[in-house]
Amino acid sequence: MFDPPIGDALQQLRDWNAKIAIILGSGLNAIVQDPIESIDYAEFSEIPKPRVPGHAGKFSLCEIAGARVIFAQGRVHLYEGYSAGEVTASVGMLSNVGVKKLVVTNAAGALSEKFKPGDWMMINDHLNLTGTSPLIGWPEFLDLGNAYSARLQKQFCDAARKLGIVLHQGVYAAVVGPQYETAAEVRMLQNLGADAVGMSTVLEVIQARALEMEVAGFSCITNLATGLSSTTLSHGEVLETGHKAANDFSRLLGETLPNL
Repeated sequence: MFDPPIGDALQQLRDWNAKIAIILGSGLNAIVQDPIESIDYAEFSEIPKPRVPGHAGKFSLCEIAGARVIFAQGRVHLYEGYSAGEVTASVGMLSNVGVKKLVVTNAAGALSEKFKPGDWMMINDHLNLTGTSPLIGWPEFLDLGNAYSARLQKQFCDAARKLGIVLHQGVYAAVVGPQYETAAEVRMLQNLGADAVGMSTVLEVIQARALEMEVAGFSCITNLATGLSSTTLSHGEVLETGHKAANDFSRLLGETLPNL
């Protein structure tokens, strides 16, 4: 399914020989520091260019504590009019160049009152409420009982504890957007067992698991969902909070990645 022609950009990714990739959500570009090389998504015909502010649309090749990493800076979303296959094209590309472990991040609204903006939640399960899947048309079924690697979760938890970083755990609900949820929808999501809600990530996780990649997922809590706060929701708030929270996640990666 993913067999693009070999070009200079693709060969650059392969030659970097990274086994770990990290997809960055809205406002999290500050996590990338001192990239050795950056390659624009436009170099790959299979990968759409993000149009939403806060999504740079490029692969950055970095070293973190001696570990080679590919950062996917930004993503596209269903609400932009893309298909599930287009939304997950970057995952297929990363698998194609040899990535075995995928860390997905997003900006999310808190459904739990124990969370506050700037906190991080490690995803231990998800609800796919997008109404679609990147596997539509595949002739095989996929077991998602271990969608989020227990091994990776333990390593990130141990690192957070060592660094004194508060790392919540919970269920992430993915909806289509682009509108934010109503108070009634927030109550519904809470009743379904979700702790945070956003408009991305789960399709990438499904695709990654279908390609036998090991996955860890994280939500940066950028706001409280409708009904939990009197503040009017805005994408600007999401970007600002994500930028401020980037430092903690950078520290967490520096402690964890060499041990993966």
